[in-house]
This record gives sequence, C-alpha cells and structure tokens, in this order.
Amino acid sequence: MNRYPTILTIAGSDSGGGAGIQADLKTIGALGGYGTSAITALTAQNTVGIRDTMHVPATFLRTQLVTVLEDITVDAVKIGMIGSVENALVIAEIMERFKPRFVVVDPVMTSTSGTELSNVELINVFRDKIFPIANLVTPNIDEAKRFLSMEVNSLEAMQKAAMEMVEKGCQAVLLKGGHLISETLFDVLAQPNQQPLIFESSYIESPNLHGTGCTLSTAIATFMAHGNSLPEAIIFAKEYISGAIEAGKDVKTGNGNGPLNHFFDPVPLRVMV
Repeated sequence: MNRYPTILTIAGSDSGGGAGIQADLKTIGALGGYGTSAITALTAQNTVGIRDTMHVPATFLRTQLVTVLEDITVDAVKIGMIGSVENALVIAEIMERFKPRFVVVDPVMTSTSGTELSNVELINVFRDKIFPIANLVTPNIDEAKRFLSMEVNSLEAMQKAAMEMVEKGCQAVLLKGGHLISETLFDVLAQPNQQPLIFESSYIESPNLHGTGCTLSTAIATFMAHGNSLPEAIIFAKEYISGAIEAGKDVKTGNGNGPLNHFFDPVPLRVMV
C-alpha cells in the first residue's frame, strides 16, 4: 500500500516555536515528510532564553515511543534533547527493540542562548548508550569539545575530532563548523575506513539562528526517509538550512535570537509506493 515517508522526532518542546519538537515538525512538513513525535521535556522559553525545564517521566516517554512505533512504519528517527539519564536509557532500549532504518542524534548540550541542557552523567550515557544506536551523530564544535576534551579551532582539527569520535564508537559523525565564523563554513563527515568528506557553505549573517542544529539533523533524517544516500541527504539538508536562514534573516520574532523561515519553499506531502 502507498504510505507517507515518516520521521519520528524525539526531542524537547520549545514553547517559543523556534527549536525542538516544533522546529522538527516544521522541517519535516516543509520537506514533504510525515512527522511523528515523542516529547522528552517541556521548556518555558522564548527567543531570549530558557526560563525553566520539566523532564517527561521515562515511563511516559516509553509509552509515547511504543505507541507510535507499534502502529506506524517509521523510516527515520531524529533524537535531540533527551533531558535525563532515565530517558536516554529508555530511548536506547526502544531503538534496539524496533531497529529503525536510520537514526540521527543531535547531541544537545547547550541551547543557542547558552543555557546548559545536559550534565556530566548524561554525557557519559550519550557515549555508552545513545551513540552506538545512531547511524549519524551531528555535534557542533562546542559539543565535540565536551565529548573529546580537545580544542577544535580549525578545519584540520575538525577532521581529527570527527575521526576520533568515530574511533570511539560512532558509526558516522557530521561535525558542524558553524561556530568557526568565516566567509566559508565547513562541516566534516567522518565514517569508518574512509577519508573525511568536507561540505562547504557560505556564511549568512543573521540575528535569527535559533534552532539551526535541530533543523539540520531533522532535515537529514527527512531526506534519508525519502531514500537518499547519507552524503546526498547532508547536501540537501544544508541547502535547505541556507535557504531557511536567508529567508528569515530580516524578520523580527521576539527580542532575541529568532527562528529560521522553515516554510520558505514547502514541498507537498509525498506518497511512497
């Protein structure tokens, strides 16, 4: 029977609408996918920052995941903010049980506004439980520093760091270089027994970059659900991100770091044969 390409996002809720579950579902919809979700945490936030966070109990997170996965065929999974060690263990357990075809993990450690979202114990659980179930991990430079305890301040260092994360057990790593601001930005894809691939993009100056990490990882998952290869999915996702940043850079939403324009060029919901 025909069905929609379906993506499950496991992440926190952003009450301001720019990141987390809200950004993920916008991205999936804008790229012609069918979005399902499991919420790990509730946040009280806006464009200025996060005021409070409440973690979803692990037992309820398990119920959300099982309820979706027992009924709906999921083509790709995006994992973002996990919230607690207990939630991480549940996610790892359910992914092992249902074995979705593609899992991308955006290891959210700090929000764009600078708020800490994870602790040391959770970082260890990422390494031991979450990374092994991921087909792709998409850390930014600050997150890679925390996982590796090394400085990453150049393209050469990015390649070394991405390969080191693969050597430590990740199946594939896309290390995002957006924090090394220059006219040309670089992302590095590292995979076992392969030379790193370098993806270039032009820097776009914008006050509205809230949710870029969420959006990129979800876009990759969506393009994988459409049947693209991993390098293709990354290229298409980066093109989408650039378009969303460009389209939203001159729009004011709130008094802080505003959202991307996720629907600058929406694709109709596709049907898979």
